[in-house]
Amino acid sequence: MKILKFGGTSVGSAASIKAVLSIVKKSYNSGEQPLVVLSAMSGVTNLLCKMAIDASEGKSFQEDLALIETKHFDVIKALIVVRHQNPVFTKLKLFFNEIEELLQGIYALRELSEQSKDLIVSYGERCSTFMVSKISEQDLEASLFVDASHYIKTDSHFGHAHVNDQLTEQLVKSLYLTNNDKLMFVTGFIASNENGRMTTLGRGGSDYTAAIFGSILNATAIEIWTDVNGMLTADPRIVKKAFSLPVLSYTEAMELSYFGAKVIYPPTMIPAFLKKIPIVIRNTFEPDFAGTFIQFESGKTTLPIKGISSIGEISVINLSGSGMIGKSGFSGRLFTLLAREQINVVLITQSSSEHSITFAVNPEDALRAKSLIENEFELEIQANKLINPEIENDLSVLAIVGENMKKTPGMSGRLFSSLGRNGINVRAIAQGSSEYNISVIISKNDLSKALNAVHDAFFAELKKTLYVFNLGTGNIGSTLFKQLESQYDFLLSKNDLEIKVVGISNSKKMLFNLDGIDLANWDSELLEQGEDADLAVFVERMKGFNLPNCVFIDNTASRLPSSYYEGIFQSNISIVTCNKIANSGKYEQYKTLRETAHKHGVDFFYETNVGAGLPIVRVLKDLMLSGDRIVKIEAILSGTISYIFNNFKDEASFYDVVKQAQALGYTEPDPRDDLGGVDFMRKMLILARDAGYPIEAEDVNLGAILPESCLKADSVESFYEELKSENSYFEALKEKARLENKVIRYIGKLEDGIVSISVQIVDDKHPFYALSGSDNIISFTTERYKERPLVVKGPGAGAEVTAAGVFADLVNVGA
Repeated sequence: MKILKFGGTSVGSAASIKAVLSIVKKSYNSGEQPLVVLSAMSGVTNLLCKMAIDASEGKSFQEDLALIETKHFDVIKALIVVRHQNPVFTKLKLFFNEIEELLQGIYALRELSEQSKDLIVSYGERCSTFMVSKISEQDLEASLFVDASHYIKTDSHFGHAHVNDQLTEQLVKSLYLTNNDKLMFVTGFIASNENGRMTTLGRGGSDYTAAIFGSILNATAIEIWTDVNGMLTADPRIVKKAFSLPVLSYTEAMELSYFGAKVIYPPTMIPAFLKKIPIVIRNTFEPDFAGTFIQFESGKTTLPIKGISSIGEISVINLSGSGMIGKSGFSGRLFTLLAREQINVVLITQSSSEHSITFAVNPEDALRAKSLIENEFELEIQANKLINPEIENDLSVLAIVGENMKKTPGMSGRLFSSLGRNGINVRAIAQGSSEYNISVIISKNDLSKALNAVHDAFFAELKKTLYVFNLGTGNIGSTLFKQLESQYDFLLSKNDLEIKVVGISNSKKMLFNLDGIDLANWDSELLEQGEDADLAVFVERMKGFNLPNCVFIDNTASRLPSSYYEGIFQSNISIVTCNKIANSGKYEQYKTLRETAHKHGVDFFYETNVGAGLPIVRVLKDLMLSGDRIVKIEAILSGTISYIFNNFKDEASFYDVVKQAQALGYTEPDPRDDLGGVDFMRKMLILARDAGYPIEAEDVNLGAILPESCLKADSVESFYEELKSENSYFEALKEKARLENKVIRYIGKLEDGIVSISVQIVDDKHPFYALSGSDNIISFTTERYKERPLVVKGPGAGAEVTAAGVFADLVNVGA
């Protein structure tokens, strides 16, 4: 024999119940002798729970009760011939009367126990199963309604009762021996204790009922019929990571359930596991599909089982006008017309004002549908009560499907967040009341991008993929590639994140590969396969690929890339940059970039603009977000200057220290680019702006390190000559610090909206006194950190730490 279990969506409407009975009849006629386990109609259990809670709080429940009654009675009217309807109506009416009496008692007492709740929710399964058995009885006279609460015995742990296996086995076997010639329709989910009090088997209880009966009766298989094609993720023709799962082991299926797959609940499998009975997940609405076969042994997987489906090309017809408002029968007239003409309506949505109806049809039917509507509603159109129907072409439908979406918060939010973040405009939305399917209409050109973005959003175990376009292959860029390559496996296993560098450009060459550029050989591939570099073309090509979760990285020091930032944000592409130009230019540009990124829901990360790999920008933002107020910021934000002053002591001359710093790679080719303080100024300017001050570069009081003669030297060689000639100036500064037992520091300060940077001599009470090497340091004095400032200290220069900062920002985009 075989157990067939049908969930709430499978018995959620007249049409779906017809599909269920077709499957049952086919199984019965083939000699498989099925036993059918049914859940409550979709949404009914939740309504029963809601009514019980409402009653206990003194709220009205009559409207919801009427809704449940209508839901069942509509099915009876649709599927049972008139002469056989009254006995079914009578029995169900008795059930509804009993529910009402129970709720009235709860309402009077203002108290709801778990025992009472179990009794109330049990009517969902009893109503649906009795109704379906009577519908089946019209074709199969052997159909028999079985209330499982008489045969599955449990303890009194109401809400999630534990089964008395021995007694249950005796009762179920007795039931089967007495009725083995019958087609039994059994209530799922419900049971009773030794005193006959109603209990329930907890979440997934209907599946559990099927497994209990299957195990006791040694079934050949337990089929769980639902509304998806087994373990299917998405269309593999569009989503390269997607695939269906034909076979799973019991253990894998249980693990997948815990990772988010809700088609089957883990305890369901325990009785089947003990008897090694296979479980098959199948689709009520596509009964010829083999589904997913769960058996004792199979390969492992970590995927959830909710599916993402799509229709590649549809057309949308918009019908609007004042003549629709409050006009009963208008929708019926419209869709009866389309049905009569064999035009399939894929999706329908209507504004709450009833001013417009939008529906989707196959493109080949769009013009004919428009013509039919114009003929049918000719008088309304001539009277200007309706506007001529409008057709929108080149659209697609994307739908997420899952049996337990109703119980999973944030599903809609995740869907629309993933679409919005990737710049995908939703033209229309349709969602069934059962919440098992959310459909959106989007541009056909965005379908591939949308499917991949949503797939990444819902299937984290498949790893989220970031598609990276990197500009700049100097020390920082090349070091970043090494770090990405070495950490690839770690990111996959620990962060569920795959980073694919799909575009690389420097000033000479650019290269694209949507499957990912090999970071072990990027330089040779760029040289041999790259085309001539053109930043405008690079950016436009990146936009044109229309990839989900796309990130542009600017690892240059050039002014030109920042002019493209706004357009990149407008294409819903995030930006990670170590280039300070955009954030330290005109304040209006600084403000525009943030507003544009925020508007389009993408990230703009630039931690390395201030402290290389140090978390300075992030700390400041966190302080601001938490409502703290910045009193003062003091900082040393130049690793080069820090190194020079930390080593300018004893017998070393300033000239020697600068030469040494250049030889070690701490300075730019022209050391004045560092010692002039402009780079430091840009960092302080960015911090001041992030702290909320709308200042310009010219507002910063930039104190000089070098004498005027050094700054005006016409070459690097001349600069060093001037540095030697000014030795007395620097020696006097060093001697002053020595005599006062202090040290020389180049310190930036933000206080009361004023930014100043100057050479200072500080004593051992100052937090910057003990700074060593090329470290950066920053001190935040805030309302919360007033007595003891918050200090961040660490390496502030070098390709390794700067690339690591870019890497961290990139991972944060993925998060």
